[in-house]
Amino acid sequence: MNIRSVPFDHPDAVKLNDQVQAEYAERYGDDGDATPLDAAMFAPPLGLYLIAYDEQDRPVATGGWRTQEENDEGYSDGDAELKRMYVIPEARGLGLARRMLAALEDDARTAGRARMVLETGSKQPEAVALYRSSGYEPCVKFGYYRFHELSLCYAKPL
Repeated sequence: MNIRSVPFDHPDAVKLNDQVQAEYAERYGDDGDATPLDAAMFAPPLGLYLIAYDEQDRPVATGGWRTQEENDEGYSDGDAELKRMYVIPEARGLGLARRMLAALEDDARTAGRARMVLETGSKQPEAVALYRSSGYEPCVKFGYYRFHELSLCYAKPL
């Protein structure tokens, strides 16, 4: 696999984002994740967006982080927020999510971020298992879905 940094609005990123949004919509019975995002949030040094490509140069996995500081949505100074972790169904089980997560954590650490935080949902048990097995612990809820009953928030010191 070849992991590359791309802009959040790159055509391959848009394609994978559309796929993950469709999966969220199916799992939760809504329109997908409504968290406001734009490409500038993932532009270094304030963040990073990655896509993994397979041997045929097809985009198969994605993920990014963006800088957060203390605010009224419950973030803390020095936070890096993980967003849009996704592996296409036919590439699951190959360790791509774990590799993507490690690369994003390394980059956020290098950028001086103190903690990686993420929000997922109770209808995403695979994601919860990945994060828990990667050292993430439940934390106080934050972000757009902080008041939603299905929201689960996790954090890991970097």
